[in-house]
Amino acid sequence: MPALLPTRYSGTVKWLGRVSDSVATLRADALESAELKFTGIDGECHGGLIRPSCVRTKAQYPKGTEIRNVRQLSVLSAEELALIAADMGLEMIDPAWVGASLVIEGIPDFSHIPPSSRLLFQSGASIAVDMENRPCILPGREIEKDRPGFGAAFKPAAENRRGVTAWVEREGPVAPGDSVTLHIPDQPVWTYFEAARR
Repeated sequence: MPALLPTRYSGTVKWLGRVSDSVATLRADALESAELKFTGIDGECHGGLIRPSCVRTKAQYPKGTEIRNVRQLSVLSAEELALIAADMGLEMIDPAWVGASLVIEGIPDFSHIPPSSRLLFQSGASIAVDMENRPCILPGREIEKDRPGFGAAFKPAAENRRGVTAWVEREGPVAPGDSVTLHIPDQPVWTYFEAARR
């Protein structure tokens, strides 16, 4: 029996980008196309098969511990970016400001698709979802450079709308305009999920 189920939910790649040096800036450079490789996107500072642990995994490992890199890509929803912009009082959020790798339009409640979901592109390339991304203050700094007075509003407006982190499961090309289909794990929600979160 398949462990991953194709769904009727599909979308379109609206934007593609790469962050070259997140120490210098979180701002991404827009790309006309990219080859998704097992290490991520060439030149992406979050790429590679391994990475040092960070604040996301501080309950599991001391900071800087070498771990598998399941945070190669930052994938966001065009609809959720529009909601963030509206809550901030902006006309739009440039995906470059938030260090996006991919922006996808058409998949509802995108930031909450199940961990281990797959996004399959028309080329056959696919990415595996690690988990929901969490908003931080770094995109706000980029927003502030272009829209003074608005940067601090990003983190609260982006709560539950920051997209997901993901890693490349099957290599292949991707470009804006490409179709993408959501596949989800064929698994019920863990019975003790809410109790464990308390």
